Amino acid sequence: MTPERYAKILRVLSKRQPTLTVLMDEVNKPHNLSAIVRTCDAVGVLQAHAVPPRGGRLVDFDGHTFEATSGSAHKWVPVQKHEGAVGAVRDLQAQGFQVLATHLSQRSVDYREVDYTRPTCVLLGAEKWGVGDEAADAADHNIIIPMFGMVQSLNVSVAAATILFEAQRQRLAAGMYDAPQLSDEDLRRWAFEWAYPDLAPGYRERGESYPALDEHGQILA
Repeated sequence: MTPERYAKILRVLSKRQPTLTVLMDEVNKPHNLSAIVRTCDAVGVLQAHAVPPRGGRLVDFDGHTFEATSGSAHKWVPVQKHEGAVGAVRDLQAQGFQVLATHLSQRSVDYREVDYTRPTCVLLGAEKWGVGDEAADAADHNIIIPMFGMVQSLNVSVAAATILFEAQRQRLAAGMYDAPQLSDEDLRRWAFEWAYPDLAPGYRERGESYPALDEHGQILA
């Protein structure tokens, strides 16, 4: 760990937005999943969520395909797995998130009309069938990206980027990137996990607290 590397870790973590996330409902193409996670990293999402595809499993985050297409973003945005979309929606709502389903319905609104400075989760559906009706109904809002061409929808990763950068725009205007959104304790914890990814699992398995780091990212005895 070099001082420059540790300084970058702290700088990036100081911009992370723990109140902004995505829920990928059965997104089954690795390049789409990877692209979404890469966008999450770019706008400061701390952690993403996903429901594995039907009859399959979530892409192996240690696999070559994911690493090659995500630009190593998977190292910085962990993805929490869920058994089903409706349960995940309700879990996130219980944590205080408004859930915005990308879904065309009678209650759909333009994605730009929503307040993304609130704790927000963007629910994205599978490539073929989109967000399921039950999950869309459980969401707080349904949002759409207006389309004026012959096709009716964007690629899921493009839609994710469009919406997340609108969230970033609103949060920048509100000054939410100007000061750390993580508590000091959480910032130190994430900094250790990012700086020492090979050591962190051992401490967790033993139930031990992470050791303190000095200003250069070196472990204090």
